[in-house]
Amino acid sequence: MSSRFPNINPRKLFVRTPFSYEKLPSADSQTSSPLFGAPSLKSWTKRNPFSDRLRRPRMSFARIVMLLVAAVLLTSMIATGIVRKHRWSSDHRKEGQQKFRYHWEHYPKLSGVWNGIRTIVPYNDWVPEQEYIIKAETNGPENPVRQKWPPMSKDHKEPPIDPIPFNPYPDTSSVEYLSQYEKVETCFLDQEEKVDLPDIYAYPGIPQNYTAPFFGSIEEMGMNHKVCFDRFGRFGPYGYSYSREEGGLGMSSKSEQAGADKIWSWEKKIDYRNVDWGSAQKRCYEKNKIRFRKNDTEAKEEKSEDDPPEKKKLPRHAYILRTWTGYKYSDYQILTIRAMINELALKSGGEYDVHFLLHVKDDSLPIWSSEEVYRKTIQDNLPKEFWGMATLWSEQQMKMYYPEPFPNNVYNHAKAPVHSVYRSAHFAMQWFAQVRGEYDFYWNWEMDMRLSGSYYEFNNRIGEWAKNQPRKGIWERSSRYYIPALHGSWKNFTELVEEETFNSDEQPVWGPPKFENTGMLPSPQEAYPKDLYLNDNYEWGRGEDADIITFNPIFDPAKTNWVFRDDVSGYDLELPEPPRRCAIITVSRLSKRLLDLMHRETYHMKHHMFPEMWPPSVAFHHGLKAVYAPHEVYFDHNWPLENIDGVFNHPPKPTDSVFGWGEHNQLGNSFYYNAGFSSELWRRWLGSRENGKGGTEEEEAGSGRLCIRQTLFHPVKHEQGAD
Repeated sequence: MSSRFPNINPRKLFVRTPFSYEKLPSADSQTSSPLFGAPSLKSWTKRNPFSDRLRRPRMSFARIVMLLVAAVLLTSMIATGIVRKHRWSSDHRKEGQQKFRYHWEHYPKLSGVWNGIRTIVPYNDWVPEQEYIIKAETNGPENPVRQKWPPMSKDHKEPPIDPIPFNPYPDTSSVEYLSQYEKVETCFLDQEEKVDLPDIYAYPGIPQNYTAPFFGSIEEMGMNHKVCFDRFGRFGPYGYSYSREEGGLGMSSKSEQAGADKIWSWEKKIDYRNVDWGSAQKRCYEKNKIRFRKNDTEAKEEKSEDDPPEKKKLPRHAYILRTWTGYKYSDYQILTIRAMINELALKSGGEYDVHFLLHVKDDSLPIWSSEEVYRKTIQDNLPKEFWGMATLWSEQQMKMYYPEPFPNNVYNHAKAPVHSVYRSAHFAMQWFAQVRGEYDFYWNWEMDMRLSGSYYEFNNRIGEWAKNQPRKGIWERSSRYYIPALHGSWKNFTELVEEETFNSDEQPVWGPPKFENTGMLPSPQEAYPKDLYLNDNYEWGRGEDADIITFNPIFDPAKTNWVFRDDVSGYDLELPEPPRRCAIITVSRLSKRLLDLMHRETYHMKHHMFPEMWPPSVAFHHGLKAVYAPHEVYFDHNWPLENIDGVFNHPPKPTDSVFGWGEHNQLGNSFYYNAGFSSELWRRWLGSRENGKGGTEEEEAGSGRLCIRQTLFHPVKHEQGAD
């Protein structure tokens, strides 16, 4: 979002919660106090009964003038000194504020993520930077810890090991797989089926002393945690590292590239100039559609009594890129989108379809009544290779689909119309799920997201991990950041959260919550628990697909001063505000069931909330399964573990929450709406020089280009490589 605080009314920034707030003493209370008050002249004279008898000798006029001049000079000197001192203090205070504006900037900087490809060691030899620091401090300067670097020399600059093809897909040709699922038909980039799909490459190791993430664990979610990706292995097969004359993008000529050509020993260069990704997706699905679930009507029509027992059917996913007219697609963005389509849709045998949900900003364009206008709008606003993948929408269209009024708004902080994309980005997602209802899940993805590893591994493993999560304690666990170095295993974290919940004043979430209202849609019957909370042994919900997966914790906005917490419409203002949940950044995976409920709540009930609140709140109200996926998040400062847990998971009062006035704590990490470290790390990985560091010369003179683990980045507003 371009701005999160437009036209804010300061009086509305105070939180409506049972928490009490600290108040500063007023000026009146200070001056009325005997500690601050001054005695009057009248009271002084009463305490000096002989004052009327005191007599002073007369002064001469010359002496009076001299005294006045001296007083003026003395006053001037004192005033000048005070001003100079004030200026000096002010200047130095400003310097200090610029250097350390926030408390976390006092923590030491971490630098392990900048260790290059020449320092790669096998995973079992890897010592995280934080662990190395602790060992070094424990041993002291007299007995230093020696780093286990691979041998490096000026003459030999290639990585110590070679990259390998990265394959996160199941062995679809195995007897075990084919006994449960239908055969996967191979997909190709061209209609003649002569152009094979490209592979990506990873290095089987980690740069020594590479920084460990503070939040999340790809190991916990079943991803390959023993490899790292450089820019050549990740994007080379999509055209990054060969010329435009060969059908690539020719972006690597100025980059440090020792050993990068080894991938061409196995990989063929693809001419992308004539690739039609939309057609390739459709062909892939048509070849494999027997593998996927059908709706009830289709299944009944095709089912015969003589048919053999069906094999397991897989769900389908719509992977939706929310874009808009006028958006500029850089070469780096094109590489990212090619990776998404190839890895999610084609190499999976049609499990995903990638879509562009393109917002037409000009409401006067008749996109719903003119095929010519529709086609031209796409061609003017998307690279040609993606033309066949776009669906257009406009705010004017949403006004007709979800007509006003949306009454009883508590407070519109944004001062924007309810149909504006800023307040209702979810309208287009709900509408898309109604017109394209053939999918089981819809990924709501933003254009400033980046991923260093495989899209299929990341999305597939997260979905499977969420599916295996039990319902008991799920909302409570999802409201906290998982800090492996502090919390230990996920099992230990689960037990810790249960203990914290038991010792708190709050009741755990167990099915749809009860709250006062004047009209709600019925919740699905399967959303109600079959047993008491205490009787459940973390069984209910295991094996159940999550209705919403978020990438930041799902918190209660009423316990924070998050600025949009009261943007709630359609509920009775005579009653307390409905309970709400929120996850910052609208990026998420949403089930068809949840999107249908969101649509009906909007259309029939006229219920509405700010986009980051609406999907989690509907899931909360109707007892659906909601999961925060603890992916890895890196920090650029070495926070003490107890401090980071206290700040992010246990703020002492609502105004300290990191989802509100405390959002500055997120600046130094790799994933949040305002994370500054995110784009710095991403661009350094691409070979750019950032803040006077990195770039080709430094990489060549040092440990080489960066090689980073599977990491999700947000936001990346612009990209730049080696120059």
